[in-house]
Amino acid sequence: MLLGHLPPFPTLFAASASAHSPLVAYLRDPGGTVCAVLAHVAQWGIVWGPAAGTALVVAAAGLGWALSWWRRRCRRILSANARIVTVLPPPTADPAGAEALWANLLGLLRPAWRRRLTGQPHLAWEYAFDRETIHIRLWVPGVVPPGMVERAVEAAWPGARTRTAPAPPLNLLGQPHAEAAGGELRLARPEALPIRTAFPADPIRALLGAPVGLGAGEQAVVQILARPVTGRRIAKARRAARRARAGHPIRPVSRLLDVLTPGYRPPRSRRATPALDHQTALEASAEDKVIVAKQRGAQYETRIRYAITATVPAEANSERHAAVRERLRGRGHAIASAFAAFTEHNYYRRAKLRRPQLYISERRLGPGDLLSVPELAVVAHLPWDEAIPSLQRAGARAVPPPPGIATTGPSVRPIGLTDTGHPRAVGLRVPDARHHLHILGATGSGKSELMARMILADAETGRGLVVVDPKGDLITDVLIRLPEELGHKVILFDADSKARPPILNPLEGDDVARTVDNLVSIFSRVYASSWGPRTDDILRAGLLTLRTQGGIPVLTDLPKLLAVPSFRQRAVAQISDGVLRGFWSWYDALSEPARAQVTAPLMNKLRGFLLRPFVRAALAGGTSTVDMDAVLNGGICLVRIAKDALGTETAHLMGSIVVARTWQAATHRARIPQGRRPDAGLYLDEAHNFLKLPYPLEDMLAEARGYRLSMTLAHQYLRQLPKELEEGISTNARTKIFFNASPEDARHLARHTEPRVTAHDLSNLDAFHVVIRPVLHGAEAPAFTAVTEPLPPPIPGRAKQIRAAARRNARPHRVSARKVSGEQVADPRRPT
Repeated sequence: MLLGHLPPFPTLFAASASAHSPLVAYLRDPGGTVCAVLAHVAQWGIVWGPAAGTALVVAAAGLGWALSWWRRRCRRILSANARIVTVLPPPTADPAGAEALWANLLGLLRPAWRRRLTGQPHLAWEYAFDRETIHIRLWVPGVVPPGMVERAVEAAWPGARTRTAPAPPLNLLGQPHAEAAGGELRLARPEALPIRTAFPADPIRALLGAPVGLGAGEQAVVQILARPVTGRRIAKARRAARRARAGHPIRPVSRLLDVLTPGYRPPRSRRATPALDHQTALEASAEDKVIVAKQRGAQYETRIRYAITATVPAEANSERHAAVRERLRGRGHAIASAFAAFTEHNYYRRAKLRRPQLYISERRLGPGDLLSVPELAVVAHLPWDEAIPSLQRAGARAVPPPPGIATTGPSVRPIGLTDTGHPRAVGLRVPDARHHLHILGATGSGKSELMARMILADAETGRGLVVVDPKGDLITDVLIRLPEELGHKVILFDADSKARPPILNPLEGDDVARTVDNLVSIFSRVYASSWGPRTDDILRAGLLTLRTQGGIPVLTDLPKLLAVPSFRQRAVAQISDGVLRGFWSWYDALSEPARAQVTAPLMNKLRGFLLRPFVRAALAGGTSTVDMDAVLNGGICLVRIAKDALGTETAHLMGSIVVARTWQAATHRARIPQGRRPDAGLYLDEAHNFLKLPYPLEDMLAEARGYRLSMTLAHQYLRQLPKELEEGISTNARTKIFFNASPEDARHLARHTEPRVTAHDLSNLDAFHVVIRPVLHGAEAPAFTAVTEPLPPPIPGRAKQIRAAARRNARPHRVSARKVSGEQVADPRRPT
């Protein structure tokens, strides 16, 4: 129906071919029509040209400003909250690690819409040099998730460590009165051609050696800026590669010149294919293969920059400035020439950088050269050489904890924080702590702080505590942080305090023979170098005699028993044992000089022990005011016996007596059902000094778990322990916590931590950095690393309050009948 309303085709053609039609005018006079059109355009240009030109210029300027604003905005977004990741290489860096790193960091590539809005973030791998050290670091934009790059580095090079800090402000290298030299390195041939990637030795060896010998105030930085690319950037590189293989120009300027000045090109039918010689054909074929191989993998857009700066005194003249600039240019030439090692199908050429300080500081990445992952890996990697004196290397590798490790809670003893991934708390479950802890590490590595945190945690959760400290700092740290409400539980032995100490009489006990045997054994082990059978016999007979007397036996009576005949006669008169009376008959039959001779070895030890007021008051002051049974059921006994206050042997003797009494109290728990025995802890700092005990240590460690007494043994190095003691601790103290150890000890200790932690790791731990081989649910778990946490801040006046409460607790008290499963125990918290 619509076709019926239209005129026929001949009619339409006739209308278009009328005399007024432009087509008819052009057909009648083509030249005149073209002239008329040109004249009309010229007339229009005269009238409207200036306005159109102005509009075009304004539009171009606006477009340029908008593009510049967008680029500045993207740079601000990327550089906001940027950070510097310092990389500490492991002792031996795997050459394949760099390729793994950059392949992993391809995950930085953003979706296309996001790249158009805010740009694609890039990284800056930097080699920074000063007079003494070489630093390897990564500049990371703030938009990159925290920890992503750090974990990628540590995964690429096992054993590497990273330290993250906020990026310094712009103009990092800019200093007043400074001279600078620098430049860029760009690919000289088409970017489709690769650089060299196969090397028998480290290709950056020359680069690391070029800035050696920098003077005071001089620094050098080499930056490799890289961002992953895809899409149009890859397609552009492929088109350039095709043009290069076809013999066409690649650069835009060359193509424009070809358009403006075209040369004679014969018709396609008459073109002759040039004949290639055999060598040229082989080269072309090799280039074709490497181009295809490079374009097959992922690509990074890169720029390489370097700068050297030197601070010049303000009063320096122009000649001095010229000499500094000349020296810096020489350094720059050395750095640039180090990249000649990468020459193969492609190579780097130098380009000027007018403001190297600004570009280095801003880390700005514009259009750059494409490199494949293997190419970027040979340029930006950790050094392969093991011996680089100026390069700081990682100490111990960071090893994550095994699954199921305890974190926090009232039934967990705290250890520290993991040093891999997101830091989280790690600890040891109290049931697992019953298998005992062995803590070893050099002085100042953090042993005392770790023990103090464990002690505070036990105290706050109500577990019983006995702490023996031969230096004093550990207990001081505990006193200034202990909660005030726990003061009524504290029993404090402090050799430096002038207050009357609590009393722990070693001659008390229901089993007379066992009590005497324990004390004689402790004396014989402490004074083993000068102890003989006669001394042992005299001490044993004297102690047994004192126990037969009425009243309270104390050690201060022993010298009187040996030296005062009247006192000895009254004591012997109360003895019913014939063997013991025979000993005193022999003793009395000796002449005065003979008695002095046989008792001299024992008397000089007793005098050195009892002439100290603190020891005499604490061990021979009368009836004990300390009930170790009650302490293990929730009390806190702190024994601060500094060697400088008591002397080495006296401190060892007193500490061993405290440990022996603790063990006796633990064995009393055999009368209590196992499920009702509360957990308690015995902490021994410098433990080798206080294990002069009458019981084999391995037996104590094996049995203490059943009594729910956890022993924590800390010391500095293995040679402090006798061979038998070392083997007993190695076998039965199943949880190992190692701080920095000597290389000799590390070789032995590595048997407990390998294969995850090696001897090198153990001997290169930082302060407060530990290797833990824990017991987890009763079984030994793999070793891992952690960082111990600092103690909470001290509380002003807290130590004074706790000491005042401890003095009240030290007064003599009644034995209150407190039932614990049918067993009466003393309560030290109820003074008379």
